Amino acid sequence: MSLSNLHLSTTNLRRVLALDAISGAGAAVLHLAFAGSLATWFGLSEGLITAAGWALLAYVALSTILARQVMPARGPLMVLIIGNVIWGIGCLAIAWGGDSGVTALGQAYLTVLAVAVLALADLEFLGWRAPAARLAV
Repeated sequence: MSLSNLHLSTTNLRRVLALDAISGAGAAVLHLAFAGSLATWFGLSEGLITAAGWALLAYVALSTILARQVMPARGPLMVLIIGNVIWGIGCLAIAWGGDSGVTALGQAYLTVLAVAVLALADLEFLGWRAPAARLAV
C-alpha cells in the first residue's frame, strides 16, 4: 500500500472526530474549572488558560457537528484540521519558545497536548483525503 493512497473510512473518521470532541471537552472543562491552579503549576497566565478553555468549547462544537454527520463536510473538516495544526504548533511555541516562565510541568503538558492534537490532525487529514464521493462537499 502506498502512503499516497492511505486514508480513513468515513466511519473511522467520525470516530476520530468524536474522540477529538470528547478530549477537547475534557480539556475545556479542565482549563475553565482550574485556570488558577493550572496557571501556577504551568507558569502560564490565568487569562491564557481561560481563553484556551473558551476557544476549546467552540472547537468542540464544530467537532461534534462533524462527528454526527453521516458524511462530514470537507470544508469545515479542513478548518478543524488547520485549527489543530495551529493549536499544536502554538503549544510547542509557548512550551519551548524561550524565556516565558513556563515551568517544566507546563512544558510537559503543552508538549503532550501538542503531540495529541497533531496526531488528531493527521488522522483527520487522512479522512479528509478519502475519495470525494465518500465525503460531503
